[in-house]
Amino acid sequence: MKFTINHKSAHSRARAGRLTTDHGKISSPFFMPIATKATVKNLSEEELSLLGAHILLSNTYHLFLKPGMDVMKKSGGLHRFMNWNRPILTDSGGFQVFSLAKLRKITEKGAFFSSHLDGSQHLLTPEKSMEV
Repeated sequence: MKFTINHKSAHSRARAGRLTTDHGKISSPFFMPIATKATVKNLSEEELSLLGAHILLSNTYHLFLKPGMDVMKKSGGLHRFMNWNRPILTDSGGFQVFSLAKLRKITEKGAFFSSHLDGSQHLLTPEKSMEV
């Protein structure tokens, strides 16, 4: 991954640049639709492209629970599962550590969650977050 600064503001710390990834280039600032559970609701890949989306944002916690790692692996990874050949940014799942405080317990090992879907127990560690 590489980030190149193309322009700096003379009046502030603002800058514009280009992020180069294995799946494509993204010029900043950019439009990044939210695909929390591996989909942008009601929009196809073609429509997202027409809207100028060059990157999507997905959520580690939600992907981990559903569709789950087995489905992701069997489909060939998140890009194939989503039918999206451009860059994808996935968060760490850290927001859910705070937003789902009633469903989790933090220990030295990581964050233990009771799934909001079915109550099943899961451990989210930094390593597991990166694996997802």
